[in-house]
Amino acid sequence: MLRTSLGFATIGFGTSFCGAALVMLLLWLQGLPDDLGPASWVVLVSALGYVLLAFVIGTVWAGYLQSRTVLWFVAGRRPTPKEAAKALRIPRDLAVVTGTLWAGGATVFGVLAAVFGSWFDAVGVVLMIALGGLATTGLTYLAAEWVARPVQSLSLKVAGPHGVSSSTTVLTRLVVTWGLSSGVPLVGVLLLVLPPDLGDTDPSSSLLVLSLIGLVLGALATGLFARAVAAPLRGLRLVLDRIGSGHRDVAVGIDDAGEIGMLQASVNDLAAGLREQERLRDLFGRHVGDDVVRHALEHGISLSGDVREVTALFVDVADSTTLATRLPPDEVVRRLNRLFAAVVEATNTHGGLVNKFQGDAALCVFGAPARHADAATSALRTARAIRDAVHGHGELDLGIGVATGRVFAGQLGARSRLEYTVIGDAVNEAARLTEHAKQLPGRVLASGAAVESAAESERAHWQRHAALHLRGRESPTLTWTGGV
Repeated sequence: MLRTSLGFATIGFGTSFCGAALVMLLLWLQGLPDDLGPASWVVLVSALGYVLLAFVIGTVWAGYLQSRTVLWFVAGRRPTPKEAAKALRIPRDLAVVTGTLWAGGATVFGVLAAVFGSWFDAVGVVLMIALGGLATTGLTYLAAEWVARPVQSLSLKVAGPHGVSSSTTVLTRLVVTWGLSSGVPLVGVLLLVLPPDLGDTDPSSSLLVLSLIGLVLGALATGLFARAVAAPLRGLRLVLDRIGSGHRDVAVGIDDAGEIGMLQASVNDLAAGLREQERLRDLFGRHVGDDVVRHALEHGISLSGDVREVTALFVDVADSTTLATRLPPDEVVRRLNRLFAAVVEATNTHGGLVNKFQGDAALCVFGAPARHADAATSALRTARAIRDAVHGHGELDLGIGVATGRVFAGQLGARSRLEYTVIGDAVNEAARLTEHAKQLPGRVLASGAAVESAAESERAHWQRHAALHLRGRESPTLTWTGGV
């Protein structure tokens, strides 16, 4: 219907024809044409002529609206902002066409009834035609809004529901629906039963017709109104259910120029905002780890932390300076990325946190920010897993140190730039153990405290090594090495 030159005219003509037939039926039942005497045939001929003239004028007018409103739709292209704004006025424009033609008919036939009959006849004709015009105009508006929804949906993608037009609000639709289902039939009943009486016949037949009209128009208007409101709301509910289930890649089509369209746009903005939050959280988690993300969300922007027992694991590449001079920088980076991939996989598998990458080294923590049931055992297993994975690639040589102790774990820095970190003797001890581990066949050294804190099953994989004087420490450190 929207793609044809007579598409708009079909809407107006279909509703107007039904309205005109009902008005003529009511006038005939009230005997108003017969009251005009011999001149009644003049009114009938004039009625036929005006209907034909109104059909021609309405067709031309609606065709003009179609050409300036949905020509882009017929051509299958995207509308310009000006064309989109015109397309959003389709229901109102068609209602104006219908209302204007009915107003002209009421004027013409009111004058004819006054000339050939009496002023009471003129009042009756005008009121009946006015009621029919109101009903037809309202029905045209609702029908056009339903039929034009595909065009409005495409137009709203360009124009957007930036403001609620007075002709597209839910209140306007509700008023039109009430007028069709109750207002027009009840006013018609009042006109028939209250003085001055319109016509000389018994109004029972007219009242019966008005009741039937009210039932039919009420059903049509309510159905169109319910479809215009319930369908988009159902779509909104389905989208919100998906958002509530964790889906963020959803959107609802905007096909309403009023409050419902603004609600649809708001739901899309909500989904877009949640997608952006998920993206930022994912990026944040990739940089600092999911446990740190949860810690930051729970504690907010705060330069605070606590002291707790953790196991620190430090990984460092051996002869990294020589490696950098011997290989191109991009090849060095590729090898480091493969090393860090093994570090991340092993640490995540055993419930630890890769706290930071420091050039060709990495610091992993077990027991912060999330508490760990057996931090030492998991750290020692992780150290052996990293060593085995890197030796399997055969690209890099490294050393791994593991130490257990009390450290400060929390956010450090300034309020404008924070970093979650761990500071304490255990971290320094793990870094110093790494220097000695590079000289051992097993490439892994752990402090005695770390091994003693581990489960018996894990201690079986470690052998006592020696008491080493670590740089910066006064007393020797008892160390254990992991078997190859």
